[in-house]
Amino acid sequence: MATPLRSAYNLVEIHGGRTAALTLYNSIPKGEPMFEVSLLGAAMPDLSIFQYNAVDNIFSMTVATMGAAALFLFMSRAHVDPEYRPALMVSGIVVSIACYHYFMIRHSWNDAYTLADAGGKYVGTGAAFNDFYRYADWILTVPLLMVELVSVLRLPSAKAMSLLTRLVIAAAAMIALGYPGEVIADPERWTERVVWGGLSSIPFFYILYVLWVELTNSLDSQPPAARKLIEICRLVLLITWAVYPIAYAIGGTPDALTAKQGGNVGAGGIVGLQIGYAIADMTAKAGFGVLIYFIARAKSRKTAGDHADAGLAAV
Repeated sequence: MATPLRSAYNLVEIHGGRTAALTLYNSIPKGEPMFEVSLLGAAMPDLSIFQYNAVDNIFSMTVATMGAAALFLFMSRAHVDPEYRPALMVSGIVVSIACYHYFMIRHSWNDAYTLADAGGKYVGTGAAFNDFYRYADWILTVPLLMVELVSVLRLPSAKAMSLLTRLVIAAAAMIALGYPGEVIADPERWTERVVWGGLSSIPFFYILYVLWVELTNSLDSQPPAARKLIEICRLVLLITWAVYPIAYAIGGTPDALTAKQGGNVGAGGIVGLQIGYAIADMTAKAGFGVLIYFIARAKSRKTAGDHADAGLAAV
């Protein structure tokens, strides 16, 4: 015998598109938890062929970028000194996790849409677009990004542990505070989304401040070849991370929230959010990972030079 929620899900599959959420809501008996709606169905806005393909293509590009970066980082470990290999290992794990999650995100996006019979646009199928994959990715990869950066800097053990503890806690708080705002799809709750975004921004800016300060302070202790790369690393962090709140804001306008409910006004905000997050993830993970490799490589050359000098002195 079908449960009320299973029956509701079947109805969503039949009706599809903008009526899916209303059908599901009316099918659930009084007293059922309201969060089930967001788990079982989604009212996706209609998209033009260009809008749908733009998101689909950027997801495909992100999967390929993350996968290629993972291969590069794992295979490049032999080209750096042993003390820097853990940083490349962690960086490879980061992009591997991201590659998997973006594969699932793209799969969910494909399931959520179908080309309309008239062929001029894409309409929702009634299947949910599972955007939680991205937050599941962030909760794993953002702390690991902190680990790879601290590892390649080779800070004293006590300082590295203190720094990692602060950064990981701040990263977890940033993601946990951002998610409640991300899932809001009611234009009447726009202010609530802004509040959650503001709260998430506190640990966000704290992380950027700490990393900027620590990278700056470490410059004097770095070899000349790595110094310039670390300066570039500061700018990469600042620029790529700045994309996230911009994408969050684009996807959180009243029109974009209306689109999340199935309205066709503001669909561009949904497209902008997905593309913005994907571009930011590619640069902040794959691009940053390659930069970590070059830093490790530069420092390894300096270490090799020190070893050579020590050998000559012994002779």
